[in-house]
Amino acid sequence: MGLGSYWGEVIEVLREIIPVYDKVNSYISLGKDKEHRNRGIRGRVLPGNKILDAGSGFGNMSKTAYEQCNGDISITLYDPLVPMLKNTGTYFEKFPDMANGVFEHIPFKETQFDAVLCGYSLRDAINLRIAISEIHRVLKKDGRFVIVDLGKPDESLIRFGVSFYLRAILPILALIAGGRLGLKFATLYGTYKRWPKNKKLEELLLEKFSRVEFEKDLMGGAIMVAAYK
Repeated sequence: MGLGSYWGEVIEVLREIIPVYDKVNSYISLGKDKEHRNRGIRGRVLPGNKILDAGSGFGNMSKTAYEQCNGDISITLYDPLVPMLKNTGTYFEKFPDMANGVFEHIPFKETQFDAVLCGYSLRDAINLRIAISEIHRVLKKDGRFVIVDLGKPDESLIRFGVSFYLRAILPILALIAGGRLGLKFATLYGTYKRWPKNKKLEELLLEKFSRVEFEKDLMGGAIMVAAYK
């Protein structure tokens, strides 16, 4: 599971949509992206923690954690796109540590972080099982892996509704929010097709983690997950 060879196309699209990335994401999440990040992180990142924001983009997940902990956390942003990392200046009072790379080859030693955060990014892994294993490796004992992302409902009828939204409604909202660049968000459906159903994702996490808390919204079309090492 994962994007496999489709990853290169997705990365190129992400590179192109940087100017409208945040605005369009807010529209297509029906304005709930901030709420979901807050719900996913609350109580799972604590003051004094050292966190890795994996697939960080501009750092929205770690900024949320920073605000919840009144700035008392250590942040490392990690993303495959250097231009994304370079656009974090307006998000933090001072630049956090940064590294460039993919989920499958995280360039840190074992047991380095109290929490790893993935906001709308794990879905873009080349190989999902390897990505989960690497994240587990760099977490400390009792570390938390927090995922906020699209969900793929287990119930076929609800899953059809989410797919219809992504294929038919999302492009319209993306066009309104981001103009012609917004249309490139159509590649999101390709990542969704390769994304496991909610139950299967939970099973994958339990292969490495001792416990998983799985919270859903929008009838399972949005998920907030915490996996504990």
